[in-house]
Amino acid sequence: MVLDAPDAHELADFYRRLLGYEVRAEEPDWVLIGPPFGGIALAFETEPLYTPPVWPAGPGDQRMMLHLDIEVDDLAEETAHAVGQGARLADHQPQDDVRVLFDPAGHPFCLWVDTRGRRGRG
Repeated sequence: MVLDAPDAHELADFYRRLLGYEVRAEEPDWVLIGPPFGGIALAFETEPLYTPPVWPAGPGDQRMMLHLDIEVDDLAEETAHAVGQGARLADHQPQDDVRVLFDPAGHPFCLWVDTRGRRGRG
């Protein structure tokens, strides 16, 4: 998965700090990060014409094409951590067990807790 951003290195650094990932590869306009011991990686690419999505979107707004759902054990603690790393809490919060935030490039992402005793949302 590749996320576009005005500055790939800046956004990769945000997610590296947020998730505890490490840089696996980088080029001037592209960065790949992933967990220290293998697993799913995220890539970031500089897109000079990047326009952040609007959430929730209205007619004619730039819509998000995808968003990341990140399962956490402590919603309040991890929300504070995300904000401390540079995320912004969305004004609209549709669920009690989910927090919608925006990364520094404006991509929405969700932190959520498993309130039903199951692992994973998918």
